[in-house]
Amino acid sequence: MGAKSKHQVVLVPVDFSAHSVAALECGAELADALKLRLLVLHVVHDLGEAPGYYSVKGMGKQLRRMEDVAADMLESFLREAKKSHPKLSALQKAETELVVGLPVNRILEVAKKYDACMIVMGSQGRTGLKHVLLGSKAEQVVHVSPIPVTIVKANDKG
Repeated sequence: MGAKSKHQVVLVPVDFSAHSVAALECGAELADALKLRLLVLHVVHDLGEAPGYYSVKGMGKQLRRMEDVAADMLESFLREAKKSHPKLSALQKAETELVVGLPVNRILEVAKKYDACMIVMGSQGRTGLKHVLLGSKAEQVVHVSPIPVTIVKANDKG
């Protein structure tokens, strides 16, 4: 990637939620404004009941490799986002990365690998006991990231 690529990427980790849609839109707007590339990341993590596989709805409870299902989901998610925001140039040219592992660790590794200048990610903004028990991947990234992290919540107004 040469010296010219230094800090020319906005990293947007997505989990396909409404918060991810909002983060992707925000990340694309920032990338356009700053004339940066947009990298959309999805981290696949094993589920305890079926390590290495996602069950696919409507396919006779068929199991497929998680990476294959996640790649299809990422492609579909990005296609819908591009259709919804045709004027966001960075989104139209977005690159994707699919990795397997613990989300927080992998987000930071990918940010370092691509020398991202910022991370834009969605968060449900849980509070109270749910937050204490479940923690927040976004909050964990904020605490350990060496680069700026912007947290975006979906607009609850339909």
